[in-house]
Amino acid sequence: MIKDVLYSIGLSGFYFDDQRAIKAGAREDGFAYRGVPLTEGYEAIRQKGESISIIFILEDNQIAYGDCTAIQYSGAGGRDPLFKTSEWVQILEQHVFPFLLKDEWKSFKDLCFKIDNFKINDHKLHTAVRYGISQAILDVFSKHYRKTMTEIIREEYNLNFDIKRIPIFAQSGDDRYISVDKMILKRVDVLPHGLINNVETKLGWRGEKLIEYLGWLKERIRILGEEGYLPIFHIDVYGTIGIAFNYNIDEIVEYLARLEKISFPHKLRIEGPVDLENREKQIEFLSKLRKELKGRGVGVEIVADEWCNSLEDIRDFIKAEAVDMIQIKTPVLGGIHNSIEAALYCKEHNIGTYIGGSCNETDRSAQVSVHISLAVQADQILAKPGMGVDEGLMIVNNEMNRTLQILRRKGLVKSV
Repeated sequence: MIKDVLYSIGLSGFYFDDQRAIKAGAREDGFAYRGVPLTEGYEAIRQKGESISIIFILEDNQIAYGDCTAIQYSGAGGRDPLFKTSEWVQILEQHVFPFLLKDEWKSFKDLCFKIDNFKINDHKLHTAVRYGISQAILDVFSKHYRKTMTEIIREEYNLNFDIKRIPIFAQSGDDRYISVDKMILKRVDVLPHGLINNVETKLGWRGEKLIEYLGWLKERIRILGEEGYLPIFHIDVYGTIGIAFNYNIDEIVEYLARLEKISFPHKLRIEGPVDLENREKQIEFLSKLRKELKGRGVGVEIVADEWCNSLEDIRDFIKAEAVDMIQIKTPVLGGIHNSIEAALYCKEHNIGTYIGGSCNETDRSAQVSVHISLAVQADQILAKPGMGVDEGLMIVNNEMNRTLQILRRKGLVKSV
């Protein structure tokens, strides 16, 4: 099926940031940060994002490719360490490429599973590497069978969901005011993310800054939006609510109830209300928090991110009834078959399915994520990469619309 494989080193859509240092109060210095990094592998608190494109040449000379790329906050929340391309190109050439060239290409799922479990000196490949290779594998099967990647996934997993457009979730980065205007003007479905990753400067020690921001957000939609435009509010707080309220569940529930009232009539989702720096403690706390919210009739939805890094983690969060929605952080799960299976598990258990990822991905990984989302019919997909809103939104929106039109012409979509 393939006759050659090569690579090219590239940039990703944003930067690697040392989350621990930022949470500890690292000061912004223009677009950089002052201070000493706290996470192993970092040379600075903010440094450029990198990627490696895996390029397959098929026997008929068609080209298929995918991008190895890692998340902005690499090395935090139980994730793989910082992804440095210089450390991986030799490994790819000496160990991974020979395996790919000699192995039998039976199916997308089979080969992804092999790459996900491929070991060198008893160690798996970095999740970023598994992520990129699996994207390229999917593209090979797409090119070989002359079908969209969405169709390949649906056929391999025997999926028969009606194919419809997936709501897009845009992220603001630190420019959380101007970015919201962009989102409203383009009628984004879910917004704004907010990047509330510091208690003092972004949340407030009693949560007052986020309260003010949500009030402004609702009013801004009233001014710039139109009648009937009612986007979902989705705020990522990176554990800062837990810090501000000293992990007191009663106070956190009261605070979330207040946020819900401010946001009404918009539905409110809070991602990562706490980060306990431990998987089991995270599950236990979120389970208690969600139970209290439900018991008091608070409709704020809890979204899991940190410490929910594998298919097994996702299953455990869901079994513990700790979440309303899972961010399936595609680069963190390694091979994209894991993201597909995680999404299907979420849907089976009536948990919100969010195909997420990172601002630090690439255009290619974002395009592949669109096909995953369409195939499994996720509840939302992240506009990625980058923090400029327009670029990531364009990439995800346009890839989705192109694919829907192609599938419509094939009779696989009823309407677009």
